[in-house]
Amino acid sequence: MSDIIQRGLYYDECEVGARYLHRPGRTVTDSDNMLFSALTMNTQALHLDAAFSATQPFGRRLMNSMWTLATIVGASVTQITQGTLVAQLGLSDIAFGHPLFAGDTLYCETEIVAKRLSKSRPGQGLVTMTHTGRNQDGTVVATATRVALMWCTPDDQARS
Repeated sequence: MSDIIQRGLYYDECEVGARYLHRPGRTVTDSDNMLFSALTMNTQALHLDAAFSATQPFGRRLMNSMWTLATIVGASVTQITQGTLVAQLGLSDIAFGHPLFAGDTLYCETEIVAKRLSKSRPGQGLVTMTHTGRNQDGTVVATATRVALMWCTPDDQARS
């Protein structure tokens, strides 16, 4: 029998243009919204107060956008950075194109958009990826660009 270690990709396994669909999707709950908002001390009534939210343009509570961002990034970990990440260097170009509501199902995907070896850290490289979250209808609810410092494969590290 083989021993199999679940891990993400090493830098040199990342292919620019590759798109990873992170499945299954995640059906969003009121509890997700309430707990995340409470843990982050976000008292925005649009997330917590159903009566107030009913009087606002969308007519119901909105999912906390930071929960959405954290979930689309987190959904990528198993396939891309589990055990191969050195550090997250930045998030940029974050946009929330459509509201997400309790009861929606969030589907996440990641595209590798650029990569380069680190000039100052032998055996490591920078990978730029774009994360996209869509609801069950395929509508984009969030996008973000992320730069991660990742390990090269152990064989490549030895050659660096």
